[in-house]
Amino acid sequence: MVIQNLYQPFEIVYKEADTCPSAHQHNFFELAYIMDGTGKQCINKNKFDYHKGHFFLLTPQDCHSFEIEARTSFFFLRFHDVYLKSLREKDNYNWIQRLEFIFHNASHLPGCILKNNSDKLLVHSIVESLLREKENEAIFHNELVQQLVNTLLTIVARNIAGNVPDKLKKKGTDETALKMVSYLHQHIYNPDMLRAEQICNTFGISLNYLSEYFKKHTGETLQQYITNYKMRLVETRLQHSSMRISEIAYELNFTDESHLNRMFKKHKGVNPSDYRKSVVAN
Repeated sequence: MVIQNLYQPFEIVYKEADTCPSAHQHNFFELAYIMDGTGKQCINKNKFDYHKGHFFLLTPQDCHSFEIEARTSFFFLRFHDVYLKSLREKDNYNWIQRLEFIFHNASHLPGCILKNNSDKLLVHSIVESLLREKENEAIFHNELVQQLVNTLLTIVARNIAGNVPDKLKKKGTDETALKMVSYLHQHIYNPDMLRAEQICNTFGISLNYLSEYFKKHTGETLQQYITNYKMRLVETRLQHSSMRISEIAYELNFTDESHLNRMFKKHKGVNPSDYRKSVVAN
């Protein structure tokens, strides 16, 4: 597996391509905006058809590539954790803390991150402005680019925040709770790391207090949160991949396909196969 590196806080890249390098990972976050062209985004074994106007977030944990069908023009914004952390000294600390949390918990959810038309228009305008600034470098170029980059990150955070528990979005949220949920997302495929004892050892919390603490800060019990997050991942795979139900069950550590069927039907009211058919029909 090829791992690409970034040696500056952020960089802007424009690229036209007929083919894409094989699957790889980054040591940074990457926003990819499709300015023109068609193909498939491949991320963590899922595929998503892309076209002009689609906007993707790739996190350092993601394995990804693009299958280009028609020559594609890409806009990439690549940035490090260090860039987000540097904003803490210049901006509202609590806002930056929540921004970091949202980006770190966006992994495993492929597909276009833009959810409403107004943000799609806004992103298109900002991307074109950033490319013009990159080309011209007029007076106050650096200051304007940074403002545009920060605005773009805020729009992205707003669009993916729906996957974050409401309580964790509020100002002044306990930082340990943010880190704990991030830990659950990071280790969702490893059941040993999700055991209550392991979580307590990692965060220095009493086993007797863990359940109360987690529910206080997320509104859900630890097990409810893990189950609900897994169900969102199942939905994503049913929507954007051709994985068999048994493969999804294995990947997410359900006992077997029947176990996944029961849990999903309880969660969505239909079994996974019917859910997939309804998504394809729409």
